[in-house]
Amino acid sequence: MVRIKKGDEVVVLTGRDKGKRGTVLRRVDKDHVVVDGVHRAKKHVKPNPMKGQTGGIVDKDMPIHISNIALFNPQTQKADRVGFKTLDAGRKVRVFKSNGEMIEA
Repeated sequence: MVRIKKGDEVVVLTGRDKGKRGTVLRRVDKDHVVVDGVHRAKKHVKPNPMKGQTGGIVDKDMPIHISNIALFNPQTQKADRVGFKTLDAGRKVRVFKSNGEMIEA
């Protein structure tokens, strides 16, 4: 089971975007995710009339390593670590380490 999933709200812990909050858009691989509005880069794009794409410089969200982000805990309003707990029915769920609350979704 993964600690950080698509749709989770996360906080950046290190780097030039430290302290920024955003939503995970997608997982690139086991160790990298793309977060909305975090780790942006300028990309020079050629126009492509076949796709109806105009040329220019666009901002693109780049992948960030999961060690540099942490899940946002709405109760404490801070970044928090993630643990796992097995329920009575045998289902495994994610929980916040600080207060033991179950993470929705």
